Amino acid sequence: MTARTMGFTQSTQGRLRRLNLATSLPPVVFASVVLLYIDTRTWWHVVVLLPGAVAALVAFERWTAGDLSRFVLPCVIVAGAVWPVGVLVTDSPNAFWGICLVGSLALHEVRRRRGLAVAGLFSYVAVVGAARLLVEGDDVGDVLGAYVLVPTFFTVGATVLTLVGERFYDLIRELEQTRDREAELAVVRERVRFASDLHDIQGHTLHVVKLKIALTQRLLLRDTERAEKELRETYALVSDTIAQTKELAYAQRRLNLTAEIENAKNLFEAADIRVRVTRGAEVDARTSELLGQVLRETTTNILRHAQATQVQIILAESGITIVNDGVTTTTPPELRGLATLRQRVAGDGGELTVDQTDERFLTAAVFRPARAGVAPTTAGEDDR
Repeated sequence: MTARTMGFTQSTQGRLRRLNLATSLPPVVFASVVLLYIDTRTWWHVVVLLPGAVAALVAFERWTAGDLSRFVLPCVIVAGAVWPVGVLVTDSPNAFWGICLVGSLALHEVRRRRGLAVAGLFSYVAVVGAARLLVEGDDVGDVLGAYVLVPTFFTVGATVLTLVGERFYDLIRELEQTRDREAELAVVRERVRFASDLHDIQGHTLHVVKLKIALTQRLLLRDTERAEKELRETYALVSDTIAQTKELAYAQRRLNLTAEIENAKNLFEAADIRVRVTRGAEVDARTSELLGQVLRETTTNILRHAQATQVQIILAESGITIVNDGVTTTTPPELRGLATLRQRVAGDGGELTVDQTDERFLTAAVFRPARAGVAPTTAGEDDR
C-alpha cells in the first residue's frame, strides 16, 4: 500500500469513526445504562454488572478507532466473566450485554477458523444462560426464554451487524486503493505527455542535425562557404533546442490555457474527482501561458498530495483560481513548483497566492486589470 493510499484510508476511516461515534455510541451507552438499571436491585449488583457494560463500551470505542486488538482479550475476559455471575448470582438476564457486544466485535480479530469462533460464542452465551436451570429448575420456559433464547438472538444479531460493518470497511479500503491507482495512472499519463513534448522538441531536431552534419561533410572539400552556412544553421538549431528543453524542464514552455484546462479535466476525471470549470472571460496570450503553467502545476499537486473529491477551476479576466477539497494536513505543504512560478508571475505584474482553510486548498494567480487582457466574453460553465 502506497503512502497516498494509506493517507486516503486513514482519512476515510477517521471520518467513519467520527460517524460511528456520533450515531452508534449514544444508543450503545443508553442501552447499557437501561439494562444495568433493570437488573440492579442492590448496590453490589452494580459492582458486579458494571464491568461488563464498561468492557462493551471500551471494545466498541476501540473498534471504531481500529485499535481493538490491544484491548480485545481483557474485554472478552471481563465481559465473559460477568455473564455467568449474572446468571447464577445476581439473577440478571441482561448481563449477557457485555459478552454479546464484545464477542461480536472480537470476531474481527479472528483470522483463522472464524466459523468455529462464531459457533463458540453462540454456544457460550446459550450454555451459560441455560445454567440458570440449576437455580430455577421449576420454571424451564421462563429460563429458556430470558436466559437462552433472548441473549443468543441478540448475540447473533450483533455478530451479523459487525460482520456486515467489517465488509463495509473492506469495500471502503478497496475503493480508496482503486482511487489511488487511478490517480497514479493520471500522473503517469502526465509524465508520458511530458515525454511526448520532449520527443517533439528533440526528436525532429536531432534528425535534422544528423542530416546537416552529413551534408556538411560532403561540402567541406568542394563548397566551404555552403558548409560554413550549414554549420551555423546547425549551431542555431541546437541552441534553440537547448532553450526549448530548458523551458520544458522548468515548466516555462508556452502552453495553451484551453488545452491545459481540458487536460486537467481529463486527469481529474481519470482519478474520479469531480470537476467544475467556470469561464468568466478570456485573457491575453502571455497571461494565458502563465496561467496554463499554474494550472498544470496545481493539477499535479492535487493528484499527488491531496485526497480531493472535487475541484473547481474559475477563469476570470484577472486570472485563474483553483479550489480543491481533501486536505488532511493542518499546515500547507511545501510546493516548490508553485514557489518557482510565484516568482515568474510576480515578474509579470501578477500575484500567486496559496491558501488553506480547513480541508480546502486554494491556488490563485491574479494579474492587475491593465495586465489581465481583453474584454470579457460571454460567460460559460462546464460541469463534470
